[in-house]
Amino acid sequence: MPAYAIVKATITDAERFKDYVAGTPALLEKYGARFLVRGGDVVTLEGEQENRRVVVIEYPSKQVALEFYHSEEYADLLKIMQESGTRDFIVVDGI
Repeated sequence: MPAYAIVKATITDAERFKDYVAGTPALLEKYGARFLVRGGDVVTLEGEQENRRVVVIEYPSKQVALEFYHSEEYADLLKIMQESGTRDFIVVDGI
């Protein structure tokens, strides 16, 4: 069953964030994952106005998403992300 990461990020260091953006696609591909949403214009129809960067990633399964997130390969990218902003990152099972 596929799983989806839903990420909402506030970028505070755009230059540093470029390193994160450059490094993630190839690693996601290695794990069989793909971007469905990667930034872009957000329109809030209900609730509080969303001004953060929104990303949705499809993984083959929740297990693969967790393996990706906790992998040694992602550790350096995760550090870059943490240095360049803050985010909410959740993984949810698909249907």
